[in-house]
Amino acid sequence: MAPSVPRSIRVTRWRRRFTATSAVTAALVLAWILAAAAQPAPKTARIGVLLYSNPEADPTVATLRQGLRGLGYREGQTLAIDYRAAEGHPERLPALAAELVRLKPDLLVAIGGDVTPAAQQATATIPIVAWVSNDPVQAGFAASIPRPGRNITGVTLILDTLAGKRLALLKEVAPRVTRVGIVWNPEHADPEFRECRRAAQALGMTVQSLEVHKAADFDAALQVAIREHSETLVAVSSRLVTLHRKRLIDFAAQNRIPLVGDWGPWAENGALLAYGPSPTEMTERMVSYVDRVLKGARPGDLPFLQPTRFDLTVNTGVARSLGLTIPESVLVRADRVIQ
Repeated sequence: MAPSVPRSIRVTRWRRRFTATSAVTAALVLAWILAAAAQPAPKTARIGVLLYSNPEADPTVATLRQGLRGLGYREGQTLAIDYRAAEGHPERLPALAAELVRLKPDLLVAIGGDVTPAAQQATATIPIVAWVSNDPVQAGFAASIPRPGRNITGVTLILDTLAGKRLALLKEVAPRVTRVGIVWNPEHADPEFRECRRAAQALGMTVQSLEVHKAADFDAALQVAIREHSETLVAVSSRLVTLHRKRLIDFAAQNRIPLVGDWGPWAENGALLAYGPSPTEMTERMVSYVDRVLKGARPGDLPFLQPTRFDLTVNTGVARSLGLTIPESVLVRADRVIQ
């Protein structure tokens, strides 16, 4: 039988082992702390956002911020966003864009086809991701849709075939309509009026051009609609037309004329129907481009994204007030039906 080790010796040995283990552990913890301290802090991405209105009024901003959070960006930690808002005064946009450029952001976001030119004029080097409802090529933002070739890319809500589909829907709902007044701003570079005229010929309709270049033109344009017996109105969204949405809806209601809109809350606000791309989806797709550019992608290599999903909203209450019945063939295709 082995002689027993005195208790005092056992305690001394245990203390030595514990001290040695503690020293090793402490050394490892210290090494980890020093290594962590030596690591560079995560880079904060800086984005400048240029707006026609303001961050609270523009729904695109909320979707932009939510999308970036979903991709792991944290405002105040890994992301800084600087806003410059024209508050509805477009003449302020060039100076505001220049202010953003002086902040040296990694990227500019321009929301609006009438906002993007100010960003474009302010810098030829800082990447720009734009959200526009006009034609990027015709507006001079890009060399082509597939390959912009400059420091600007983004999303556009235009697609040539949309105008024809909108008129075809109108024909289903109101088959007797033959005279269609198109409310549009020729200074907004898009193919809508051209494509409406082309589609109208195939549908046996006559298109009447109701041009508006400024707010004061609406009265005259709507008087033309009355004088030429427009049987329906189609609104082509631009900043100008959208700002006067209520005016057009009220005119259509007072004169018992069906009104058709494209993207945005036309039918929710009193139009007969609306058919167009989802602004929310297009903003989500824009966010993916913001992320890619922040990670090193060149805007000139990223094609301008065009709509792939379209929303149909019909207002059956407005239809009843006009003596129309929305066919079942239209109702089953509607994404939203307003009673």
